[in-house]
Amino acid sequence: MAVTDHVDLPTFMEGVKKRNPGQTEFIQAVQEVAEDIFDFLADKERYHREQILRRIAEPDRVVSFRVCWEDDNNNVRVQRGWRVQNNNAIGPYKGGIRFHPSVNESVLKFLAFEQTFKNALTGLPMGGGKGGSNFNPKGKSDHEVMRFCQSFMTELYRHVGADVDVPAGDIGVGGREIGYMFGQYKRITNQFTGVLTGKGLEYGGSLIRTEATGYGAVYFLANMLKTRDQDLVGKTAVISGSGNVATHAAEKATMLGAKVVTLSDSSGFIHDPEGMTQEKINWVKTLKNVRRGRISEYVDQFPGSSFHAGKTPWGVPCDVALPCATQNELLGEDARELIKNGCIAVSEGANMPTDLDGVHVFKAAKILFAPGKAANAGGVAVSGLEMSQNSARISWKEEQLQQLLVDIMDGIHARCVEYGQVGGGHCDYVRGANIAGFKKVADAMLAYGVV
Repeated sequence: MAVTDHVDLPTFMEGVKKRNPGQTEFIQAVQEVAEDIFDFLADKERYHREQILRRIAEPDRVVSFRVCWEDDNNNVRVQRGWRVQNNNAIGPYKGGIRFHPSVNESVLKFLAFEQTFKNALTGLPMGGGKGGSNFNPKGKSDHEVMRFCQSFMTELYRHVGADVDVPAGDIGVGGREIGYMFGQYKRITNQFTGVLTGKGLEYGGSLIRTEATGYGAVYFLANMLKTRDQDLVGKTAVISGSGNVATHAAEKATMLGAKVVTLSDSSGFIHDPEGMTQEKINWVKTLKNVRRGRISEYVDQFPGSSFHAGKTPWGVPCDVALPCATQNELLGEDARELIKNGCIAVSEGANMPTDLDGVHVFKAAKILFAPGKAANAGGVAVSGLEMSQNSARISWKEEQLQQLLVDIMDGIHARCVEYGQVGGGHCDYVRGANIAGFKKVADAMLAYGVV
């Protein structure tokens, strides 16, 4: 069989599994996209001939390196670092850096693959990449984190640049870590360029970057509800996570009239039947960002709430759900429970938080379901706006950025609706996001020829 011949989905996925043995997260991400793309490609010979999906599912490069550092007891520690540069057909590689014990090549390849479509959906000129290390910043002193970040950037700096690859923060990488890495990049290269986003406002950062991912996920949720002549007023919302994305999703949902009743971390979730006020959300932000405490402490501060150790919040009855913690946190059985309890809409604040079984359950039930590549694109969109501000050596006002974020999320929603119509007035947002993101990247790749 010639490579230009059409293959079916099972044959395609068999090839992906053979080329990426044991990389379950990456295979899952490719499967989810391919399920929708194969139908779209059926009558498009050029995409087949040029092997576009096969090429997108093979990263441009995967860089792996050793990161050595010393802890406060003068012990030499060794971690592994990676940068996965998946596709730069429409712009410089763009995607976060994650520091967490779960990080491995499979996780980063899945994230870089997803990032390629997510960035395309924003309408901004950004390719897809992702990086990180199995380093765990929890429990480390500021000096230990600094030494690790400096060692990490000493290897990474030769692979990134304002017009090459622009990393951002992700799980385990916040303003502190970005500052240490940017300082080391500047020290090595003697250049002050927009090589990282998520920087402090004092040295080239953008307003509303912190809020953007969580706010954007809620804006997308509101857009979905609007298609059914509904809004968030009076809706009960369950949210997982308690970091940056989750707290700002809770904040914006509350602003728009929803009652947020849960947050979580790796130890379990809290349930506050009265709903969270801005005061309570601010307390959680301080708990997580300043004191670096556990969500279980919430129940001591706010009587009437309860903590459920080792559990996720998907069994709590709700109207809408926002998974904002990590990948594969919402399983098929959780999806069935949400639907049984009356959930009508799910907007993913995290990357691939719903497993493949859960995605199929939501699709079959025809509830409003927004995949992360669409719903949580607000964060990378504002990162793209930070890149623009850095290139022009200017800073935009908050009102302008807030409006740009709303406009970008409206645009992403419109693109998903354009390609996601499946009859009967229902929009399959997963299909719409996958096809819209794929088409933009694929058409750029066709323009370049075989490279």
